[in-house]
Amino acid sequence: MRLLFCIAALVAVNFAQDTNHTPPKVMVYSNGPGEFGTANTLICHVSGFHPPDIMIQLMKDDEEIRNAEQTDLAFKKNWRFHLTKSVPFTPKEGEKYSCKVTHGSTPKQYAWDPNM
Repeated sequence: MRLLFCIAALVAVNFAQDTNHTPPKVMVYSNGPGEFGTANTLICHVSGFHPPDIMIQLMKDDEEIRNAEQTDLAFKKNWRFHLTKSVPFTPKEGEKYSCKVTHGSTPKQYAWDPNM
C-alpha cells in the first residue's frame, strides 16, 4: 500500500512540474536601424519562461557569434524568468542573423529582420 502511495505521489509531482512549463517569448532586434555596413548591436530578449533551464545563442549564418554578453537570470513574482543577450555586429547584405533559444530540450531559431 505504501509503495502504491509513493508512486502516486511521484506521478502527481511530475504532472505538477509539467504544468509549470511555459515556453519563452522571444524578440530579436537591433539597437539602431538595420542598415547594412553600419555598426550596431544585435539583441535577443527572452521572457516569460519556466523552468529556467535555457540557452541563448546569437547566430550569424548558423554559426554562434562569440563574445556575446548576457544579463543575469531574473524573474517576476509569478516565477516567469527573463534574460537578454547582446553582441556588437556590423550586418552585411546576404548574411543571416538570428537568435537560437533552447528551452529544455527544444531548440528554436528566430530571425533578425533588418526592416523592423
